[in-house]
Amino acid sequence: MSGLNKVVSNYAEALEGIADNMTVMVGGFGLCGIPEGLIDQVQLLGPTGLTCISNNAGVDGFGLGKWLEQRQIKTMIGSYVGENALFEELTLSGEMEVILTPQGTLAEKIRAGGAGIPAFFTATGFGTQVAEGKETREIDGRNYVLEPSFTADFSLIKAWKADTFGNLIYRHTARNFNPMMATAGTVTVAEVEEIVPAGELDPNAIHTPGIYVDRLIVGSFEKRIEQPTVASKGGTK
Repeated sequence: MSGLNKVVSNYAEALEGIADNMTVMVGGFGLCGIPEGLIDQVQLLGPTGLTCISNNAGVDGFGLGKWLEQRQIKTMIGSYVGENALFEELTLSGEMEVILTPQGTLAEKIRAGGAGIPAFFTATGFGTQVAEGKETREIDGRNYVLEPSFTADFSLIKAWKADTFGNLIYRHTARNFNPMMATAGTVTVAEVEEIVPAGELDPNAIHTPGIYVDRLIVGSFEKRIEQPTVASKGGTK
């Protein structure tokens, strides 16, 4: 990798420098738009004590569920926990700390961190456990909670298409948390389905400018569905 070319040749190079006790953001919503190969490589590298920021923690045996199996996550920060039995076990046993955050607040904490905003006020969570230990303030007759923003040592994201400069395009709902996480990592690694030469992407279609991307790798994706549901021949589920 040299100059503006962000492409790396293997996963070891893509994740060089990741270590114990780091904070890692992982893009995706459910299993949609997750960086599957990067997740697998972190499992193989074996860093522990991680603080993981992601909407959820995959499912048992897939996605971030693999990090749970290896006991790599010390603190999980997310907004949804309902698809993973091991997640429940680790939480109830106290082996893993879980910090549940309202989904919109989680998204804004990441976006603000990427924008260099250290904290912001939101009405969401006032008067609930979400606000415990945080500064609150009344503004124009409404109560707000001060929420600190999030940044990470590594952001692992998934995009559909990239050029060699790291400009990214996401496809449909796989866009989810990925664009904001790309801006909030000290090192942002993007796993994509296709890389084209610089200049081939329509500038008006680019969602994440390459300035936010440090490393870029082509991956292969299973794109598993969390809860497959099919219709019977009669048309009812």
